[in-house]
Amino acid sequence: MLIDTYQKTVDNLFDKLKSTQRDACIAAGQLMADTIAKGNAVHIFDTGHIVDAELIYRGGGLLALKSFKYKLDVQNNVRKRDRSAVDKSMEGLAMYALKASGALPGDLMIIGSVSGKTANVIDIALAAKEFGMKVIALTSVAYSSSVKSLHSSGKRLFECGDIVLDNCAPVAEGMIPVEGIEAPFAAASGLAAAYLLWSCCAVAIEELLKRGITPSILKSSNYEDGPEYNKKLQEYYEKTGF
Repeated sequence: MLIDTYQKTVDNLFDKLKSTQRDACIAAGQLMADTIAKGNAVHIFDTGHIVDAELIYRGGGLLALKSFKYKLDVQNNVRKRDRSAVDKSMEGLAMYALKASGALPGDLMIIGSVSGKTANVIDIALAAKEFGMKVIALTSVAYSSSVKSLHSSGKRLFECGDIVLDNCAPVAEGMIPVEGIEAPFAAASGLAAAYLLWSCCAVAIEELLKRGITPSILKSSNYEDGPEYNKKLQEYYEKTGF
């Protein structure tokens, strides 16, 4: 049955992540701990799947992980015209976003993109490094190596990170060919991304405890004292960054 094939394929994916990405997870987790211990912030910019919902403000998760998102809101109600000749590149907007945000040099930016080729992803990676931040790149090295960058630098995400976490997703994502269907079934990157980043968090928590720092881990908001507990954690985080 396809369900059995799927579950075996996921087991194999996790086995591959364990055997190939352990050192990268340890390095990334230690970098997270170093950042938090210094009172700096950990930002997550994710264009993929699962990570924001799985890691950020989640019961059992680190409060210190914060989403980084931005957009440009332009209000200009002129009539519609042909703008095909206009250069619509938005390169450089990421640096503006960093300057307008709460980020500081010394912070950590975790960037997730499966293909790692889009201009906005490379823009934020390069801008974060120029701004004085460290970058952890979460991507598929195999997929990204097979595609052309859409950024003027020609770089892909795995070429921009201080540490690279390879989610081991195959080219074009799908893991399982199904007879009679052109596209392969079952994306790898979401499951892999969650697995890798929870692994990094485990390293970071252990490292912080070794340093005498108790990191804030959220309770479920549906647990009987969850909201009150989390409110106190938020106040603690605002004072310490932990």
